[in-house]
Amino acid sequence: MERWHGTAEVPQDFGPSVVTIGVFDGVHRGHREVVRTAVAQGRALGLPTVVLTFDPHPSEIVRPGSHPPLLTTQRHRAELLASEGVDAVLVLPFSLEVSRWAPEEFIRLVLVEHLHARAVVVGANFRFGHRAAGDAAALQEAGSRYGFEVVPVSLRGPEGESADNRFSSTRVRALIGEGAVAESAALLGRPHRVEGVVVRGDQRGRELGYPTANVETVPFAAIPSDGVYAGWLITDVDKPEKSVRHPAAISIGTNPTFDGKDRRVEAYALDRDDLDLYGTHVAVEFAARLRDTLKFDSVEALLDRMADDCKAAREITDAA
Repeated sequence: MERWHGTAEVPQDFGPSVVTIGVFDGVHRGHREVVRTAVAQGRALGLPTVVLTFDPHPSEIVRPGSHPPLLTTQRHRAELLASEGVDAVLVLPFSLEVSRWAPEEFIRLVLVEHLHARAVVVGANFRFGHRAAGDAAALQEAGSRYGFEVVPVSLRGPEGESADNRFSSTRVRALIGEGAVAESAALLGRPHRVEGVVVRGDQRGRELGYPTANVETVPFAAIPSDGVYAGWLITDVDKPEKSVRHPAAISIGTNPTFDGKDRRVEAYALDRDDLDLYGTHVAVEFAARLRDTLKFDSVEALLDRMADDCKAAREITDAA
């Protein structure tokens, strides 16, 4: 799959294509339905499928300080889109200037002049352009002049009811913020993932026999609420040929038993004390919430509970 950052990177000889547009943060089940429709359309027409997305998140430019927690990094998002059969991803740098483009300007400058769209697939509630003035109807009107078809995708629930609100990044973020990681996984179609670099912490886990990877997460990451979780620690996510997925017990919080102050994401790869991960890029995936963060009266009580947590995490990840 090709990746382009900005329209200047689109090859000059790039021909007609099928395009789908959106932030696609999380690439959840609703997003995948839209993307799969675009891929099917591209194959039917014998054309490549391009996902047009944005960075940074448009809300941060339109309403500074309102950047939502992000469900995926740009790299992971591209991997997920590639797995759906997309041929190229165009990341359009979203700036104040871009936010002021009228719908017609966006269509002409991006869809027509650079991507030569022959079909544009969007969610039925898609909005674009200055003050979100453009919608599927505006796209269809422009398509009749520029020669592209518009395919709106309306998501439906199991009994035909609209699922547009159920399948939304906002809903997924809310569930993750509540610690409802199993429920968020049902909407994502996979466990929620947080990425970052392993940094040195207090090394208290190693002293207690549970060496953890202290993950310095990427900016704006959607981190579940404080608690202990079952999941996986994935090593070397930026080097797929070396990457390994380890069942893990994961702690999020300030470690109140030791009067900690800093909120941390720490993952213990079950039954492993030989991993040297400092400075490496890892991911943590969440399968289920085990319990709230607790303050224990003694180290012995903490160790007893950690043993129970690891046993529960093993059972859950084995079943998964």
